[in-house]
Amino acid sequence: MLLRLASLIAFVVETCFVFSPGASKWDIRQKVWDYIEEKNLANFPRPVHNRIPNFKGAFGACAKVSELQVFSQTAEVKVDPDKPLEGARLAVLQARKTLLVPTPRLRTGLFNKIAPPQGASKEQLRICSSSQGVKDFSVPVGLDAKVKVDLVVVGSVAVSEKGFRIGKGEGYADMEYGMMASMGAVDESTVVVTVVHDCQVVDIPEELMGSHDLTVDYILTPTRVIKTNCQLPKPQGIIWTKLDTEKLEKIPILRKLHALEEQAGKDVTLGAGETTKTVKGKSRGKEQGPEEGGGEAGSQRKLPLSVTTVYLGGIPAGLRVSELKTALREREAAPLRLTWQGAQHRAFLDYSDPQAADQALEALQGLCLNDHSLQAELAKSQRGSKRSN
Repeated sequence: MLLRLASLIAFVVETCFVFSPGASKWDIRQKVWDYIEEKNLANFPRPVHNRIPNFKGAFGACAKVSELQVFSQTAEVKVDPDKPLEGARLAVLQARKTLLVPTPRLRTGLFNKIAPPQGASKEQLRICSSSQGVKDFSVPVGLDAKVKVDLVVVGSVAVSEKGFRIGKGEGYADMEYGMMASMGAVDESTVVVTVVHDCQVVDIPEELMGSHDLTVDYILTPTRVIKTNCQLPKPQGIIWTKLDTEKLEKIPILRKLHALEEQAGKDVTLGAGETTKTVKGKSRGKEQGPEEGGGEAGSQRKLPLSVTTVYLGGIPAGLRVSELKTALREREAAPLRLTWQGAQHRAFLDYSDPQAADQALEALQGLCLNDHSLQAELAKSQRGSKRSN
């Protein structure tokens, strides 16, 4: 008993992350991902960077969802499609509850209802809970469907005991919840659960949480069940100012919701956002191409006649443009346009005027991605002239 207690204390001490003052969400993600890789705490797929980690012990942690008192009172449960949540999807199917799973990257709709074969065996239910089963046994659910989700299970990269959650940085879980709130599928009675490894439970400053961020009510780990008693409200709908035309172009269901809310007389003004310009030469990562990166042709916005450009150097090899965009948004330094030159380890950020550029420069000081410090300064030449940096 004493040996077990000593091991537990050692584990807690070992995994107690200390973040420097002013650490961003991206800093926290990076530290957690690095730790999981260094300690070999994950199963396939590896590496865990830029993913919801499929941690060892995930299946057992997921099984605890059926032990929650709120689970017995639920009829419809939405579980994210991440690999580490496979056990939670199985638990929902075994309990003969309705299982809803978001479509990957929301490309074809909001979510699908998983419909196992009638009288399905445990093995058939296991197949239905896998990523392949989600594809083979799913029925699309439209925005106009009358759905009431009682329980939501999401993956996380990091989460605090206060219920503050950090995902992998693409914002899909937050957006999905906001969309469900807009269509009346969730309300204040809906319970949100996340399933993580013990080392992913860290201290997250409240100031990093925005009005669009999804918080959680329960955290399930291989060793604990944590009730967070979170005091922050969950998203009440889509916050359109957090999105841009590029995001709407990528997600048809989001575009449809935007049109419906506009017809209903709601304020659906989009944020300034940014677009991505493809550059000559090879690109690293699919986000840099015209389809995933957006491209200037995909935007309906027109740039001002004169812009102020910031040069961002020291970009580490392998960094994706989507990761840089996330870091810029988190520091409230999103440009009107982002020109990505990752192969040359640099990017150019266009802002509406010198004041906006100065504010961005101040916000970008000390920016560190993938353990590389980035260099931000005014570009030597402005848009329309040959880049000389």
